[in-house]
Amino acid sequence: MNAVANIQDYRPLDRSTDYRSTVTWPKSELLSAISIIGLGYVGAVSTACLAGLGHRVIGCDVDTIKTAQIAEGVSPIHEEGLGELLANGVEAELITSTTNVAEAVAATDITFVSVGTPTSEDGGCDYRYIRSAAQAIGEGLRNKGEYHVVVMRCSVPPATTLNVMVPEIESASGLTMGEDFGVCFNPEFLREGTAIADFDVPPKTVIGANDDRAADILRRVYAPVDDNIIATSIEVAEMVKYVDNVWHATKVCFANEVGRVCKPLSIDSHQVMDIFVQDTKLNLSPYYLKPGFAYGGSCLPKEVRAVAHLAENLGVETPLINSLAATNEKQIQSAIELVRQSKGRKIGFVGLAFKAGTDDLRESPILEVMNELITEGYDVRAYDPAIDANTRVDNQFAYVRHVCPHLEPVVEALPGLLAADPLAMIDNCDVIVVTQRSKEIRQQVASRLGRVKVIDLVRLFDAAPSTNSYEGIGW
Repeated sequence: MNAVANIQDYRPLDRSTDYRSTVTWPKSELLSAISIIGLGYVGAVSTACLAGLGHRVIGCDVDTIKTAQIAEGVSPIHEEGLGELLANGVEAELITSTTNVAEAVAATDITFVSVGTPTSEDGGCDYRYIRSAAQAIGEGLRNKGEYHVVVMRCSVPPATTLNVMVPEIESASGLTMGEDFGVCFNPEFLREGTAIADFDVPPKTVIGANDDRAADILRRVYAPVDDNIIATSIEVAEMVKYVDNVWHATKVCFANEVGRVCKPLSIDSHQVMDIFVQDTKLNLSPYYLKPGFAYGGSCLPKEVRAVAHLAENLGVETPLINSLAATNEKQIQSAIELVRQSKGRKIGFVGLAFKAGTDDLRESPILEVMNELITEGYDVRAYDPAIDANTRVDNQFAYVRHVCPHLEPVVEALPGLLAADPLAMIDNCDVIVVTQRSKEIRQQVASRLGRVKVIDLVRLFDAAPSTNSYEGIGW
């Protein structure tokens, strides 16, 4: 199948309207068929959203549980709206799934690569999943006989796409990039918890390509959601993703250091930063720029390490970037010290994932706090609205095994620490540590203010409560 040649009739939709309401399921076969390798956060969301645009999508993963869930229209992750969108795509016969990557590639026009790129043992990037995916793609292209576009979406050091992935594809297929198949690097900017909204209205769409034909095909895929696509080289696009996430990590650490300076001076750090972020011409976006807890998740810690590793290999000194992990660790230690100073022994944590609206525990900084307290003999309990006994904690921990082997005690204990009723947990604790900011959590904590010690790591209330039983980490 090569439907791409007729895609010129596909025009961008008016972004001022909800484009999903204009989609007729199924949409025209003029659209590209797309295979997506890796059904984690990026892959699962991309599968649903691209099908929402009318594309036929085949999701691929070695995890048979994930492929079965996708085939049934069930979200393999906690992400608002994703289950409904997947179910719509399956019902319209636009979404299928498989563990056979080669067959999926042969049956589609474009392949998105969204496999894991965990930190390797030496602190760099672990390429094994990329190599495995590339070999399977090459096998699928070997006898296809039609031009195909491979789109790398993983966060990787510059030159990885051309120097790691492409040689594997060419070796397995016997084909040549630029002639038989095209390659693009298309960084994703999907925030967990708001991923579908970010796909619908992207902050930017970047397409790195060394092949105009490949770039044009991918540009038309994104035409309905972005009419101002940024075209660049593959290497620049690779670096953009790293720079974005390192900047986000920098903003978190900068704001937290402001909070640490302001607190002993009895200055409200949030008032300071509220004024600071009003300068959107020079100080950029206000996002992240509030004192709070440490950064975490699947992107920021890994990308900070990767850029520091890259700079070291280049012989370039990057003291600020190198200091981010240290200042982030300082914020974690500040939270631990607040708990110790509270004198309480029964500690309840409201929020486990690194942010609200997701079940992603990978490098969630609160696990560091919990692990330290558990080893010190504290009685620890936890609640997260997105996490329960069915959450695949062991699967997530395997992703960061080289970085966080010391967290094994809390990972093993976690199923037994989970509370089903947050209010009951709060009522039975000496201290509550709040790690996520949401309306639900705000109401729960507000109903118990004055009855339990609250340590707030996220500025749960716009105005800090004036009670001795409440304390913020940076205000």
